[in-house]
Amino acid sequence: MDDRRYPIRLLKTGPGRAFYNMGLDEALLEAVSRGISPPVLRLYGWNPPAVSVGYFQGLKEEIDLDACKRYGVDVVRRISGGGAVFHQAELTYSIVMPLTHPLAGSTIHGSYETLCAGIIRGLDLLGVPSRFVPINDIIAGGRKISGNAQTRRMGCLLQHGTVLLENDVALMFELLRVPSEKIKGKLIQDVKDRITSLTALLGRPVPFAEAEDALAEGFRQVLSLEFIGTSQKSGREIPETPDAEEEKRAWELAVQKFSSPEWLFKR
Repeated sequence: MDDRRYPIRLLKTGPGRAFYNMGLDEALLEAVSRGISPPVLRLYGWNPPAVSVGYFQGLKEEIDLDACKRYGVDVVRRISGGGAVFHQAELTYSIVMPLTHPLAGSTIHGSYETLCAGIIRGLDLLGVPSRFVPINDIIAGGRKISGNAQTRRMGCLLQHGTVLLENDVALMFELLRVPSEKIKGKLIQDVKDRITSLTALLGRPVPFAEAEDALAEGFRQVLSLEFIGTSQKSGREIPETPDAEEEKRAWELAVQKFSSPEWLFKR
C-alpha cells in the first residue's frame, strides 16, 4: 500500500483585487521555481468582481471595457491560456509545484485529470456529485461548475480554476463582447443551459468559507497532501499566509505587470 504524503503549503488569502491575485500566483510560481518555497495550494476570491482573459486572447476583442468600467469590474490578463472568465461569486484555487513532482505528471491532459480530482472530492463533501470532462472541465448535474487552466514555465506547473458559488449570466454578457445584440438572448440561454453553481445544485447559498474548507479537504484526501503547519493535536489545517517577500513581489507584479497597459493589451 502506498502511504506517501506530499507536503504542501495551504494558503487561504480570501478575496482580492484581480491584479494582486494574478501577481501572487506568479510570485508563488517564482518562489517554488527557485526552491524557496515547497509546493503551494492557494484558495482565494475576487473583490471587486473581475474578468480575466487568457494569455493568447485579444482584450478588446473579448471584453467590453466601457461596460466593465461602468459596473466597477476589474480586467486582467492571466499567464495561463483559455478563454475569458467572469469572476464574481466563486471560489478560485491555484496549485503550484515543480514539474518533477509526482503529481505534476508528464502531460498537461493527464495532470488536469489528476489535480481536478481534488475538486471533485471537495464537491462530493458538499453533497454535489461531479465528474471530470476532458480537457479541463468539471460537470455536475449535467452542467459545467468548474473550469481550469494551466501553464508550465520556470520548471513548474501552475494550475488555477474556479468553483461557481452563484452565476450571473446576464451580467457576464454585459461585460463580454458578443457577435450581435440580436443573438445575445439566445447566447445567454445557451450558457444558462450549460453552466451551474453550488447554489443552484444545493438549493441554498453556500458561504465562501464552507466551499473553501471542502475544497481544501478534497485536495488533501485525493492527492495525499500534508498541509505544512497542520496541527498534529487537532488534525485541522492551519493555513499559512504569504511571507513578506512573496507579498512584496506580488504587489510589484500587480502594479508593474498585471495592471499595466503593455500587459493588458499585448494581444
